[in-house]
Amino acid sequence: MQSDAFTLYKLIILFLLDKVDFPLTNAQISNFILEKDYTNYFNIQQSIAELLEAEFVTVETVGHSSHYRITDSGRETLSFFGNMISSAIQSDILDYLRKNKYTLRDEVSTLSEFYEAKKGEYMVHLRVVEKEDSIIDLTIAVPTKEDASKICDNWRTRSQQVYAYVLSNLLKEDD
Repeated sequence: MQSDAFTLYKLIILFLLDKVDFPLTNAQISNFILEKDYTNYFNIQQSIAELLEAEFVTVETVGHSSHYRITDSGRETLSFFGNMISSAIQSDILDYLRKNKYTLRDEVSTLSEFYEAKKGEYMVHLRVVEKEDSIIDLTIAVPTKEDASKICDNWRTRSQQVYAYVLSNLLKEDD
């Protein structure tokens, strides 16, 4: 019985990853499954680890989070065993993605992190990624940790403005 439950958890994760065209973070996957009360956090983490070991998903560490994608062998496995996911659970997943797709995509495509480069100087790395390609990739030196943190906090809501500003200024003709 325990093994059937873990099989279902893994299939839910594969189904979730298969229905989006961008990676999902560990937190996003976990939040959905926990919100629906399908299982607990530890079972989710064990399922993800087993999917990684079987190479049904890949992981990329970006900043402080892990981004997961389904692999071709994961898709193939899902095509064979996806019918083990009840239509109610499939419907829950599709409804969740329909309601949250843009928020989920934004969370994994607008990236920011900072680190101390040398005493008294911090580097802030800002990116917007679309389908694995960087649309904008910017690194800025700032004098304080507080400045670096504030820039990272503001990046998610202001990245489109910054991108538009940079693009319009760089494309301007000299008068």
